Amino acid sequence: MRCNHLDALSLSELIARRELFSRFGAGLTGVALAAMLDADPLRADTVGEPHVVQSTFQPGPHFTPKAKSVIQLFQHGGPSHVDLFDPKPELNKRDGQESPKYFTDQALSRHGGLLGTPFKFKPAGQCGVEYSEIVPHMAGCADDIAVVRSMYTEHNNHEQALWMMHTGLTVAGRPTLGSWVNYALGSENKDLPAYVVLRHDGSLPVDGARNWSAGWLPPRYQGVHFRNTGTPVLYLQPEQPVAPAVQKLRSDLLAQLNAEHRARSAQIEPQLEARIASYELAARMQISAAEALDLSQETKETQSQYGMDDPVTAPYARRCLMARRLIERGVRFVQIFVEGQRWDTHADNANATAKICKETDQPSAALLKDLKQRGLLDSTLLVWGGEFGRTPMSQAGGGRDHHKQGFSLWMAGGGIKGGQAYGATDELGYHAVENRVKVADLHATMFHLLGLDTNRVTYLLRGRNEKLTDVYEPKLIVPLLA
Repeated sequence: MRCNHLDALSLSELIARRELFSRFGAGLTGVALAAMLDADPLRADTVGEPHVVQSTFQPGPHFTPKAKSVIQLFQHGGPSHVDLFDPKPELNKRDGQESPKYFTDQALSRHGGLLGTPFKFKPAGQCGVEYSEIVPHMAGCADDIAVVRSMYTEHNNHEQALWMMHTGLTVAGRPTLGSWVNYALGSENKDLPAYVVLRHDGSLPVDGARNWSAGWLPPRYQGVHFRNTGTPVLYLQPEQPVAPAVQKLRSDLLAQLNAEHRARSAQIEPQLEARIASYELAARMQISAAEALDLSQETKETQSQYGMDDPVTAPYARRCLMARRLIERGVRFVQIFVEGQRWDTHADNANATAKICKETDQPSAALLKDLKQRGLLDSTLLVWGGEFGRTPMSQAGGGRDHHKQGFSLWMAGGGIKGGQAYGATDELGYHAVENRVKVADLHATMFHLLGLDTNRVTYLLRGRNEKLTDVYEPKLIVPLLA
C-alpha cells in the first residue's frame, strides 16, 4: 500500500518545508513592495548598489553662514528684463528698426524688428537704481535689493533652461538646488519639512515635480508641496478621530514593524528609510503644519499689506505670507511658483507682463518688508527670477521670444548688499557684456551665503562625486556680498 507523502516526511523535513514556504511568502511580499516603490513617483530616480561606498559628506555649514534659509520666488516663463529691471533708451530709440546682425543666436526669420518698452523707468530709493513703473512695490524696496542685470544661461527651451537653473545642468533627473540645501543643512524644525513648495493648487508648473525633485539623492530630500487653499496637506488628518493613547499604540507598532521589515530588506533600504521618514514626518505635521499655515492668525493689516484683500493679488499673496510663516518656524528652503508659466509672453508682451506684475509685485515686496520688520531679512535670502529672459526684438507683432544671452534677476537679505545693480547687457539688452554671471556663479553665491562650499557638498554616485555646479568652475559674485 502506497503511503501518504506527508506521512513519509520526517519532523525535521516538515519544519524545513514550512520554513521554505514561509520564506517564499515573505519574499513575494518583498517583491511586491519593491515593485510598488519602484513605481512610486516619490522614490529616487537612481538607487545606489549595496556594494557602492556612500558619500562621506557630513551635513552642516563649512563656515559661519550669513543666511539660515532661502525663499525662491521663481518666475516660470522668463520675465522680460528690458521691461522690468534693465532700461535701454537706445532700444526704445530704435524701436521697429531691423535687428542688428550680431543677434545671431536667434532665428531672425521668425522675428520682427527691435521692440522697445512702453513702460517708463525711474530711479528708486536712495541708491537711485532704475526700475520699471509696473513694479512700483519692488522699486520701493530698491535699497534692500541687488539687481543682477548680466545673467546668462545655456538653452532657449523652457525645460532645459529650468533644469539648468534648478539643478545646475541642462539635463533631466538631477537634484534641485533646494534638495541640495536640504541634504547639506536639513531643517531647524523636526515637525516640518526642510524644503517646502508653494505652487498654484489647481495646476503644476511647466516640468511638474521635477522643479523640486531630489533626483538621485535619497528621496527624503525632495520638496514637499503645501497647498495654499483649503487643507494645507491632503489626507493629513484621519477621517475618524483617534484617541491619543490609541494613536501612540499604533505608532509604536508601526515603528516596530518598519524596523523589522527594514532589517530584512537591505536591497530597498534607501526607499524604505525615505518612506518611513515621510510617514513619521506626516504624523508630526498633523499639529505643526496646520498651525504654521493658518493665516487667520495674521492681523488684518498684515494680510492687507500682502494683498490678500484683493482678488488679483490674493493667490500669490497667500503663498508669500505662508513662506514667511514657514521660515519663522525653521523651514530651510521655500519655493514659490506662479501659475503655469505666466511670464512666457510670446504675444502681447506689454499687456501680459503688466498683468502678471499686478498679481505678484505687491506680495513679493510685502514679503521682503515683512521679513525686514520682523528681523528675519538678515537671515533669509530672497531670490527672484526665472529660467531666462525675453528678446529685445518682437515676435508675433508685440510679443517677445525666449532669451538666454542676457537677463535679470534680483536678490535681497541673507548677506546681500542691497541698493545696487550689478553687471550690464549691451545697449540693446541682447548680450550680457559686463560682469557676466553664469548660473553656477549664482548657485555658488547662494551656497556661500548659507555657509556652504559647493565643491564640498558632494554625493557619491557610480564612483563619481556629484555636486550642484558639476563641471563648472563657479565664481562668487563678491560685489553682491555685504
